[in-house]
Amino acid sequence: MGIESTYEIHQNAYIKLVLHASKHKTSAVNGVLLGRISGDSAVVEIVESVPLFHSQIGVLPPLEIALIMIEEYYCDKGLSVVGYFHANERFDDSELGSVAKNIADHIYKYFPQAAVLLLDNKKFETLSKEGKDRSPVMQLYTKDTSRSWKLVGSDGSSRLKIKQPSANVILLDFISSGKWKDIIDFDDHLDDISKDWVNTELFN
Repeated sequence: MGIESTYEIHQNAYIKLVLHASKHKTSAVNGVLLGRISGDSAVVEIVESVPLFHSQIGVLPPLEIALIMIEEYYCDKGLSVVGYFHANERFDDSELGSVAKNIADHIYKYFPQAAVLLLDNKKFETLSKEGKDRSPVMQLYTKDTSRSWKLVGSDGSSRLKIKQPSANVILLDFISSGKWKDIIDFDDHLDDISKDWVNTELFN
């Protein structure tokens, strides 16, 4: 595949994804990553994220509607879909399942440097208790030469970084203050179209 890509996720994009998983702890949740290739072609900058679903994961019609709306909205901002986020239903499940792989495969067709970020529940729990780690509470998967999704290293930390070092401090503050209750995903928006799936007010 040539040069291996590295991935830099912006603070707000990162926080939205973890808050979404925190709001729906007993469900699998997913989201889409938006960004651009930054500078040289080896760095993928994940600028934004959109929480997708907590009850209709893998159901094609809502997913297609969501992706069309997301792409139209962010295209004007110079961003495109660059990856996929998934959090498993069970705390002890650290595998990238077939539903996640299928959605990621769809994104890969259009963006071969696509990343899949899987929430690392154990790392997130440790962060919540100790609050010291600055690295992302996510595992990075990319497609290898055999076209399979593979975990990058033991935790992917060398190729996945958060742009702002203080992101986990702010994340923990948002969780302790109950800010996770305010996160809106596409399930919420499809139930009530007045709900803002862009989450414009979340960081205000």
